[in-house]
Amino acid sequence: MDQLRRRIGGGGGAIPPALLPTRTGTRGDGADTDVAEIPEVSVHVEDVNSRFNEAVPDGLHVAAAWGWRVIVVAIMVAGIAYVLAFLSEVTIPLLVAVLLTALLLPVTKRLHTWGVNRGLATAITVLGGLVVIAGVLFLIVSSIVSQSSTLGTNVTTGFNQLANWLQNGPLHVSATYFNPNEWVTRITDWVKTSQDTITTYAAEIGSSVGHFLAGFALALFSLFYFLHNGREIFAFLLRFFPRKSRARVDRAALNGWQSLSSYVRATILVALADGVGVLIAALIIGVPAAPALAALVFLGAFVPIVGAFVSGFVAVLVALVALGWVQALFMLGAIVLVMELESHILQPFLMGRAVKIHPLAVLLAIAIGIILGGIIGALFAVPMLAFVKTFVQHLSDELPNPETSVVSR
Repeated sequence: MDQLRRRIGGGGGAIPPALLPTRTGTRGDGADTDVAEIPEVSVHVEDVNSRFNEAVPDGLHVAAAWGWRVIVVAIMVAGIAYVLAFLSEVTIPLLVAVLLTALLLPVTKRLHTWGVNRGLATAITVLGGLVVIAGVLFLIVSSIVSQSSTLGTNVTTGFNQLANWLQNGPLHVSATYFNPNEWVTRITDWVKTSQDTITTYAAEIGSSVGHFLAGFALALFSLFYFLHNGREIFAFLLRFFPRKSRARVDRAALNGWQSLSSYVRATILVALADGVGVLIAALIIGVPAAPALAALVFLGAFVPIVGAFVSGFVAVLVALVALGWVQALFMLGAIVLVMELESHILQPFLMGRAVKIHPLAVLLAIAIGIILGGIIGALFAVPMLAFVKTFVQHLSDELPNPETSVVSR
């Protein structure tokens, strides 16, 4: 007590007992006695760092908080992209199987509702899809083979006309560049001096064919199991999320899957319309191998905005070489007309109802996809954007109350 009095009084002097507040207590023998009370002392501890924090503007605090979180998210996205690229021989077939599942799952469900066993319905759906793909490839090959003689003659005539213009036109290109014997000699010399390079390319082509066949088999098996018990597979993946969040993640994923399915079906319709439009124009103009060119435009239309235009440009080149520049201009006009029909009518009507994605977002997604994965990246960029956009939007709309853990929308 004396030590406490010296600390409170300061300077080593004691506080007179009369200045200390007292309270009445009871001794052990039952008699009342006065006990001195110690006053409460308010101690303020000032953190040195708080003064520095107050010196930093609020805007910089917010920017710093956003900055490190954005950096963490960017590192996470880059890591995921690196893993997907490193395992591309597995991830690409799986992504192809996911898109095909989004397209064919309604067929499997319809067969199952008609009383067909689930396994048999899945097998019928997969085999039917293979038949359709084989039919498209057969159409392209048979169309090219059936018109190969006419197309070869037209290409030769067009090449001779181009060579004549280059030699006698304003460019005055030397005739030695168009001498077949000269080209045969150059090609023979290049083959003799580049045997190692040719061997390397041949080995790479063989390896690529092997990887393609392995990826095709993996995509086929994945498609079968995704159609057969995809819900059970996703239910297993939900176990990696916290138990309280599984219902929200499940609902958001179902909404994203519906958007992805709608997008794939709308893309099929848009690609079919593009192919039919190019086919009609090519038949009217008389372009050789019109069905093959229409099938090529149909396949290219799966890359939004740019795919159909690039594949349609092939039809313009064929018309230029085989028929001349007048028919090529007509073909170019037909391609532009089809693209305008797609961008102003089909895309807003079908894609707008399937999933609302701004055209700028589509262009940016395609550009990023090309940078990260080339043509394959451009093919999967917009479907992934459709799923992620709907998933995040639905997940952010369901915010649970931190006190009751009840989701309110």
